[in-house]
Amino acid sequence: MELINIGIKSIFIENMIFAYFLGMCSYLAVSKKVSTAFGLGLAVIFVLLFTVPVNWLLDEYVLKEGALAKWMPAALGDFTEINLSFLQFIMFIATIAAMVQLVEMVIEKFSPALYGSLGIFLPLIAVNCAILGSSLFMAQRDYSLAEATVFGFGSGIGWFLAIIAISAFREKLKYSNVPDGLKGLGITMLITGLMGIAFMSFMGISI
Repeated sequence: MELINIGIKSIFIENMIFAYFLGMCSYLAVSKKVSTAFGLGLAVIFVLLFTVPVNWLLDEYVLKEGALAKWMPAALGDFTEINLSFLQFIMFIATIAAMVQLVEMVIEKFSPALYGSLGIFLPLIAVNCAILGSSLFMAQRDYSLAEATVFGFGSGIGWFLAIIAISAFREKLKYSNVPDGLKGLGITMLITGLMGIAFMSFMGISI
């Protein structure tokens, strides 16, 4: 039940876009077409699904104080007081970058058209605030491995739904009479704010 709770909260109540406004760069830049947004959203889901649990393992067995003592042979020395948590940001980003590189190679191999349409924003997933934010939230909340995996997957689904929703709106807006001062990013930010307010209604729900 707790895993379901974490999954639902990460999708709706703690949505990376509408609750924390993380990952806004690619959200705004790649949401002009639903097809492109769909591809990027799937890539983000894949990256989050694997990087959050991998970063959990890294944090639990390498970075935390005494983590090395859990698996290093005692004959090699006393590892109980070694604390590498100051490397957390660097190691998390390195893991994310490696996973993004894998996704980039797969998309380039099997979908060159999508790879071309995503352009520079595909490798920029590595610096997507939503990806790093999910790993940092996971560490801060002291999730278990299963909880971290569900949280990463749910965060990816939430980000995917957000970019699909705004891209659908933006495609319709092409045929709408939008005031000149609001065309482009103006109306996009306005709609994002309204959607964020709508998603805030989920925060009152106790699961």
